[in-house]
Amino acid sequence: MPSPADGGCTFRRGARLGVDWGAARIGVAACDPGGLLAYPVETVPAQDEAAAMRRLAVLADEIGAIEVVMGLPLALNGHLEVAAQLIMAVAQRLATSLELPVRLVDERLTTAIATRHLTNIGGRKRRTIVDQAAATGILEGALLYERNTGTPPGYLIDHLPMEGDA
Repeated sequence: MPSPADGGCTFRRGARLGVDWGAARIGVAACDPGGLLAYPVETVPAQDEAAAMRRLAVLADEIGAIEVVMGLPLALNGHLEVAAQLIMAVAQRLATSLELPVRLVDERLTTAIATRHLTNIGGRKRRTIVDQAAATGILEGALLYERNTGTPPGYLIDHLPMEGDA
């Protein structure tokens, strides 16, 4: 098996969109095409899923995303519970809507870590920034995993062609 030490691993080039999908807000991050730097982009309201997906499509198009990396909220014991099942369904709709693959990656504790790092910012502004910071952490973790292993991270949800697609 190739390892980073022997130069046998490959890292897929291309910008990616990182997403931390919550009930109220969606944190969004992106990375450069070389996958070296993940950075916060914005927070999208989640109440209107169709509008949120349209906004994510615009952001993915702006950066030329090759895929979306989305946090999967596994239970601390690693099991898929209700929240994770809901995100899996959203990820499938997102893959279809954006016509991009979506990779689901373990996001356990990313919001808690982001919150802890932003203790000097208060109130509503912190909630908005925390979502972006969590998305950035999700994307950074995925990029690091792929750089270190040469294997794409997480679980792939591929775009399924809609009826009538050529």
